[in-house]
Amino acid sequence: MIFFIILSLVIIQRLLELVIARKNEKRMLAKGAYEVGANHYPYMIALHTGFFISLIIEVVFFDRGLSPYFLWLFILFIAVQGLRIWCLASLGPFWNTKIIILPGANVVAKGPYLYIRHPNYLIVCIEIALIPLMFGAYFTAIAFTILNLLMLSVRIPTEEKALRELTNYNEVFQPKN
Repeated sequence: MIFFIILSLVIIQRLLELVIARKNEKRMLAKGAYEVGANHYPYMIALHTGFFISLIIEVVFFDRGLSPYFLWLFILFIAVQGLRIWCLASLGPFWNTKIIILPGANVVAKGPYLYIRHPNYLIVCIEIALIPLMFGAYFTAIAFTILNLLMLSVRIPTEEKALRELTNYNEVFQPKN
């Protein structure tokens, strides 16, 4: 029961985020922004959809139970959700599930972005491991952590290249000597 409650809440959260992303995309495109890395986006959608399918199959059909560390993992999960909201709020209209670049824009350097370049990706990495671990779905945790890291090995360089070329990214994140 707890599995389906948490799963439902996470899926509802993701669907709401897609609505926000679509709204932000429309606003950004109207200002002259454009999408970069569109060729890998369908694979990212497949990865995240596959994650939920694998999680459901592993927990339901292989009768996985709550982890003995469920309470601690759940507390960590709640903390990670707070960080996720902080990332989205910090990026504001620039937050998106796609790589939408507004030429000449100033990159966001506030909130968690003061401390790490891609905190939202780190949070997604943690969630992809954490959610299955709460329910003993070890295959899903391992397989999709690896798949997500492979996806990010394409996505992050694509995003950083576009940001370096089209925004003040180099000035903001220039190594300090």
